[in-house]
Amino acid sequence: MELTNHHHLPYNPKLVERAKELRKNMTKAERKLWYEYLKIFQYRVHRQRPIDQFIVDFYCPELKLVIEIDGDIHNSEDAQNYDLERTQILSGYGLTVIRFTNQEVLSNFEGVCGVIGSLIPPTPLDKGGFDPSLLRGI
Repeated sequence: MELTNHHHLPYNPKLVERAKELRKNMTKAERKLWYEYLKIFQYRVHRQRPIDQFIVDFYCPELKLVIEIDGDIHNSEDAQNYDLERTQILSGYGLTVIRFTNQEVLSNFEGVCGVIGSLIPPTPLDKGGFDPSLLRGI
């Protein structure tokens, strides 16, 4: 399989069209997470992004974060083994992979958003740093 580099991550160009189809046909859980949280997330997030020979549900390059939303098909032993291998390959690129089920997104949306938000590194201000822009009025 031929892989192309895009922003330093390889991807299979043959997956680009399939990724476009998947963006048009998101699951209910993917739509909810996208439109109610990730689309307005403080970092840019891509939907259905080809990485290596996979298409990940959501990818945030700045955080090197992959977010996967798993439907019932992921419950089989074969699918779980595939997901584990896929996670190991993506982790090999320095990516953090987190997974949620459709049900988690739909029934515990705030909790899912909290987990994602907890992966944002604190800024100097979050650590008690000083904001020099506060001096503008002086």
